[in-house]
Amino acid sequence: MFGMGMPEIILILAIALIVLGPKKLPEIAKSLGRGIAEFKKATQEFKDNLEADNDLKEARDAIQQIKGDIQETVQKPMTEAVAPYNDGSVSEEDLEHTFDNDVTDASREPVEDSSGQEAGQGELSKDV
Repeated sequence: MFGMGMPEIILILAIALIVLGPKKLPEIAKSLGRGIAEFKKATQEFKDNLEADNDLKEARDAIQQIKGDIQETVQKPMTEAVAPYNDGSVSEEDLEHTFDNDVTDASREPVEDSSGQEAGQGELSKDV
């Protein structure tokens, strides 16, 4: 233990017994033991937090890669499908942005039924 042998440890304990007395030595040993236990616990929690952070980073990187793969998989066939109709005035990058905007805009537009009314409007709205 730290390069100390049994004689050195006995000498240190004997000096501590003389200086502190037989009544306080067990209390101090308990306090020292509790302090060491708390230190070990805090160290283990710190290690666990670092491992959790590493796991989250790996998961985030995997999700970003999957997201990129999905976007590539969806946009490439769309661009290829439109390419025969493109007269060259629009770049593929513009088409990709157009597809992104169309999807975003479509989710915001109201849906109309066959009579031309927005879905969700009933007979009361015709009277108004």
